[in-house]
Parts: sequence; structure tokens; C-alpha cells
Amino acid sequence: MPSSPAATTLAGASPASQASPLVMRVIGACALAHLINDLIQAVLPAIYPMLKLNYGLSFAQIGLITLTFQLTASLLQPWVGYHTDRHPKPWLLPAGSLCTLVGILMLAFVGSFPAILLASALVGIGSSTFHPEASRIARLASGGRYGLAQSTFQVGGNAGTAFGPLLAAAIIIPYGQGNVAWFGLFAAFAIVVLYGLSRWYRHHLTLFKLKQGGVATHGLSSGRVKFALLILALLVFSKYFYMASFTSYFTFFLIEKFDLSVASSQLYLFLFLGAVAAGTFFGGPIGDRIGRKQVIWFSILGVAPFSLLLPHVDLFWTGVLSMVIGFILASAFSAIVVFAQELMPGNVGMIAGLFFGLMFGFGGIGGALLGYLADIHGIEEVFLICSFLPLLGILTALLPSLKKH
Repeated sequence: MPSSPAATTLAGASPASQASPLVMRVIGACALAHLINDLIQAVLPAIYPMLKLNYGLSFAQIGLITLTFQLTASLLQPWVGYHTDRHPKPWLLPAGSLCTLVGILMLAFVGSFPAILLASALVGIGSSTFHPEASRIARLASGGRYGLAQSTFQVGGNAGTAFGPLLAAAIIIPYGQGNVAWFGLFAAFAIVVLYGLSRWYRHHLTLFKLKQGGVATHGLSSGRVKFALLILALLVFSKYFYMASFTSYFTFFLIEKFDLSVASSQLYLFLFLGAVAAGTFFGGPIGDRIGRKQVIWFSILGVAPFSLLLPHVDLFWTGVLSMVIGFILASAFSAIVVFAQELMPGNVGMIAGLFFGLMFGFGGIGGALLGYLADIHGIEEVFLICSFLPLLGILTALLPSLKKH
């Protein structure tokens, strides 16, 4: 009697045999939805120079916009993941994208700083419902190749983050804030994609529930697991606090230090974010092959020589070093998420929500604090201070080796 697709997937087949065209389409759809989600999010920092000019904002107020968006995106994510690990909610995916659509349309037509904060918060809430659920679906469709699935999912987001500033430079900056509304079309398309994903997820809940019964095979005590999660959180802090200096202030750094135009500075930001996307894509599969701890070592500590050089070079080498930094630094996140999921099997959504939440949270706090420092000491001093953050990668030495017992 032929077995069902779900049973075949769970029967211990090789990764290659499990990666059916249907499964790969699901992973691709997750990556596409992530691209759209993060592309819309990237519009906000991309129009910071315009908002700063139109509303007379300080760097500290720019930081508050970042903080508002990233706190709503970060604080809800672990709770969404924890709840849906136990009570799956496929409908959250299209519902969250609807919230993003409302936020981006508000951003097109707001006329005050408090309204900008509210629009930013709505976009953040949409993100907080998206990441835990979509990350779980990508893992369910992975056929056991968790690093590949996570990096493919994540590279969609990085690609969206890279194209956001480029599209903003082409559509919004020359023609005005009202043209942000065009990005609502992306949000509407995302609702359609996520509705399809939610249907696939609903029909595969048996697979989801069976995978929930997984038990840890690493043989580590509860205290050792918690300590390892703390180290991973500190590594995420070093990575995303440093990334915040680029995503929120790299354009200002280039404009101030090299007297570039806003459009030219956005091109350099696009090159950096494109390198981030490439690094993310390669980081997951390499982690599947050589081990996630080795990838984390290389990604965070390995970027330190380049980050320390960046504040002291000319425009050409600033562009080159920013791409090298983006590529190397980005390869760690997929490895960190999968490493944490292997520490706590059965809590895929909570772990994804926690680490995506930490990513947004540290980025938001970093954006606010660095904006405050830029008002006092100047933007170049901020990049000099941040160049030392990757040295925290030495903490990778404290992570355990996850060998099966």
C-alpha cells in the first residue's frame, strides 16, 4: 500500500530524495515572501534623509523611528513563535502582511513625527507575525537540510533589504514621500503568496506535530544549553549593533565624509546589502557541511580586520571594504538560528522568533543609541567606535560542540 507524502518525508529518506519539487517551491515561496517583507521594511531607513529634511528631525529622532519599528518587530516575535509552536496559526501569515500594508500606506501620507512612529510600529507588527511562522514552514519543507532552508529563507530577506534602498532612490527620493504608496503593491502581492503558504501549512500540520516530538540528542544539561543561548545572543548583539551603523547611518557617513549625493550614497548602501544577501546564501549550506560553529567563528571574528580599517580609508576602499564586511558578517545568522534550534528541538518557532526578535531589537537599540552619539560626536566617530564590535566574536570559543549522543 503506498505511503502518504508526509510519511515518506518522515521515513528517514536522504535529503536529496526529500527535496521534491513541491518542497522546493514552498521554500522558494517563503524566500519570496521574505524578500517582499524586508523590501518594504527597507523603505523606512532608505527615506531617512528625506524625512530628516522634510520634518526637521534630529539624528536622535531618526534613531527613535528605528527603535519604534524594531521594538514592535522584536518584542512580539518570541511570543508569537512560542504560542504557534504549541497552537499553529496558519492565518497569521496573510494577516501580518495586511498590517504591513496599512503601515506602508500610512507612511506615504503622514504629516507629523508621531504619525511616522505609528506607521513604523505597524510595519514592525507585520514583521513580528511573519518571521517565526515563515521560518518554521521553510524548516518543515527542508527535507532535513536545515541550513540550506534557513539560508535560502534568509537570503530572500537580505535581497529585499538590498533592493529596498535602490527602489526608494528610483521611486521615492526624486518624486516625494507620497510615492511610498507604490510599495503597497508589493504588500498586496505578499498577501497572496502568504495565503498560498498558509494553505500548504494547514494541510501539513500532521508533519508539523510529528516533528514537535523531537528530543535533544546533544547530551547537554539545561544549564549548558541556556549558557550557549546566552553566548549566541551576545554574538547576535555584536553583529546587529554593528549592522545598525550601516543600515541606518552609512548613507549619512558617505554624505558627510565624501560629500556624496543622496542617490549615490544609496547605491553604496545597495552594494553593501547585496553583499549581505550573498553571504547569507552561502553561510547556511557551508554550515551544513563543515559545522555551524566554524561558520560563526569565521563570520563574526573574521570581519574584525576589515571593520577596523573601514573608518580610515578613501571612498573606493570604503566601498570595497563595506562589501567584504557585509559578505563575511552575514554568513553567521543562519548558522546561529539553526545552532539554537538544535539546542532546543521542538521549539522551532520560538527560537526563530527569539533570534529574529533579537536581531530587530539590537538593531533598533543600536540605531537609537548611535543616532544619539552621532548628534554629540559626529557620524564618523560612530563608525570608529562600532569598528571594534566584531572583536566580540571571540566568544564563539565558549559554544559547545553539538555531537549526537
